[in-house]
Amino acid sequence: MAEDATAPVGNAELLTGSDQGARIDRPVFAISLACVVGASVPMILYPEAAAGVVDAIYGWIAEELGLFYQWATIFATGFLAWLAFSRHGAKVLGGVAKPEYGAVSWMGMLFCAGIGSGILYWSGVEWAAYVDQPPFGVAPESPEALEWAATYGIFHWGISAWCLYCLPTVAIAWPYYRYRLPYLRLSGSLTGLFGRGFSETPWGRLVDLCFILAMVGGTGTSLGLATPMLGAVAARLLGVEESFGLTLTIAGLCVLLFAGSVYMGLERGIRRLSNVNVALAGIFLGWVLITGPAIFALELGTSSIGLMLQEFVRMNTWTDPILETEFIEDWTVFYWAWWIAYGPFMGLFVTKISRGRTLRSVILGMIGFGTLGCTLFYVIWGNSVMWMDMNEGLGFLELVREGRPATAIATAVGAVAGGPMPLAVFLLLGLIFVATTYDSASYAIAASATSNLAPGTDPSRAHRVFWAFTLALLPVGLVVIDTMSAAKSATLVASLPLLGVLALMTASLLRSLREEE
Repeated sequence: MAEDATAPVGNAELLTGSDQGARIDRPVFAISLACVVGASVPMILYPEAAAGVVDAIYGWIAEELGLFYQWATIFATGFLAWLAFSRHGAKVLGGVAKPEYGAVSWMGMLFCAGIGSGILYWSGVEWAAYVDQPPFGVAPESPEALEWAATYGIFHWGISAWCLYCLPTVAIAWPYYRYRLPYLRLSGSLTGLFGRGFSETPWGRLVDLCFILAMVGGTGTSLGLATPMLGAVAARLLGVEESFGLTLTIAGLCVLLFAGSVYMGLERGIRRLSNVNVALAGIFLGWVLITGPAIFALELGTSSIGLMLQEFVRMNTWTDPILETEFIEDWTVFYWAWWIAYGPFMGLFVTKISRGRTLRSVILGMIGFGTLGCTLFYVIWGNSVMWMDMNEGLGFLELVREGRPATAIATAVGAVAGGPMPLAVFLLLGLIFVATTYDSASYAIAASATSNLAPGTDPSRAHRVFWAFTLALLPVGLVVIDTMSAAKSATLVASLPLLGVLALMTASLLRSLREEE
């Protein structure tokens, strides 16, 4: 029989999710707000100088510390494999007889929250970067480069990546339910090492502050890349020119959408939007497959999955010490940093929706379903875009080389059969993906800046909506700078402090689990 992490909690408390009694943690709130404004305003006022600074910081961290990101990813993968199939995997999060959310809603929420519009952006454009900059010293634009181009995106959004989401999830969820903590914060994951009162100490507050800054950097990168893409798609749909004003209008629409969703809460807002978007994603991918080069996409996808599985260990451990092509620094380190920056946020959010699930089901569900969903996007959408560029003169590669990836994606969506319908579905899909990511992020940050958040309660609505609007500041700055490297730099810089926290939370989780023996 599976073990329970806590005594039962009344169903009324669980279902209402009341925010009664939830109080803002003023020091964490004030410092977090100051850091967000301090990082965002200079980008908006001095975009050229800010771009130079963030690029320099990115280069130093990637070159000098990139290896630690790779080691962290390898460790997370191995540790979770052990935990899922150990006796601890049967332990239940919370004292309820069955999960609070059904499997479909649970998977939809975690996928939409963790992936968001980033999958729409990168699954279409990532292969183009690898054609010109392939790994392992392969000749650019060669057939072998195309094979790796179709493979590396699946790797970067696959098993290893989702392990970086899953490790913080189980490290946060277990002590939250096991010790019945009166707050839902990253610092709570260290309860096993430092005791129940750690979150109220200066060191605990510092850990929570690191999480909030990483969350702002990670989500800022997401919206900073997604907003120009959605603006370009909207311009093509409406038959107007792309413009900065249209991009800001899209950003404002996204903010209003996810502010409304986070105000409604998990049940009426995030869950419903996630269910709708999973259906929309299925419709879009199904239409692309039916009307597009299905055989090519599936054949290349099958080959890519096989190549990734065959070379999985090599891809995780390749550091490029001889050729020094900077492929690892430009892509793999960036991705691992992005997932690490998002990891605690996913941990807080998935903890909230995983009551009643075993550790094993959380681990296998997150890694399995997350990897499957991302792989479908790369196999169907990414490979179809590649085929259209090679066989229909789409001009996709040239647009990417000119530094116009958003326009390239809009061109590819516009080339899908069906007239304006694919553009409209893609735009709606992107808007809801942004909303589900940001309202989940707003919820997680508000929870971290709330001093008493027991199981079954939520941060106050006003607090959640405030962070929904505040989170838009950094993306606006990144849109003003208008470079992909700046967006990537925001993630890498923000994720750095979390490397040490990741090691501590793993040690804390192990100690907490052993207390049950």
